[in-house]
Amino acid sequence: MAVDDVDGTLAAMGPRLRAAREHHGATLTGVSRATGISASTLSRIETGRRRPTLEVLLHLSKEYGVSLDELAGTAPGTGAGPRAAAPLSFGDDKAVLPLTRYVGGLHAHKHVLPALETPPARPRQVSHDGHEWLCVLYGRLWLALGDQDLVLTPGEVAEFDTRTPHGVANAGPGGPVEYLIMFGPQGERLRPHGRPSRD
Repeated sequence: MAVDDVDGTLAAMGPRLRAAREHHGATLTGVSRATGISASTLSRIETGRRRPTLEVLLHLSKEYGVSLDELAGTAPGTGAGPRAAAPLSFGDDKAVLPLTRYVGGLHAHKHVLPALETPPARPRQVSHDGHEWLCVLYGRLWLALGDQDLVLTPGEVAEFDTRTPHGVANAGPGGPVEYLIMFGPQGERLRPHGRPSRD
C-alpha cells in the first residue's frame, strides 16, 4: 500500500470511529470507561488530530462490534477502487460512507438507514463537541434534537450544535432514508455565500 493510501485510510478512520460510536449509542466518556482509553484521546482520534494505534483500534473494534477491515474501509466485496472509501456497515444494515479523506476540518458522510416494518422508537440521543449540518436526500428522517422532534423530507436541512442531545431514525415504514452529514469537530459551521447583489 502506498504512503498516500495509508494516510488516506488513517484519515478516514476518525469519521468511521465516530459513526460507529454514535451508532452504538455511546458517549466518549462511556467508551473511555469501557476501554480504558481517555476521552480526550478518543476525541482527538475522531476529529483527525491524532492517529489511532493498533491497540486502540482493537479495543474500539471489539467495543463497537465492527471489524478492523470495516473501520479501514478495506472490507472485501465493497467494489470500491483502491482510493475510494468503502461503506462502514452495521448489523442492522445501516451504512455510513465517508466522503472526505483528509485530517481535520469538516468531515462529510452519506448515511443510509434501512426500511422499517414497524414504527420506530424515539431515536437514542448523544451529545459531543462540534457542529453538524444534515440534508435529506431520500425518505423521511426523524431528528430528535433536544426536546424537539422534527421529520425532515428530501431537500430539507438541519444545522445544530452537537452539544445539544441529538439522534436520528427512519421516520417510519415506507422505505429507506438517505441523508448527508457535514460535521465540524471543532465547531466549524458552513458559510453560505449568496449571489452578488445587482445595483
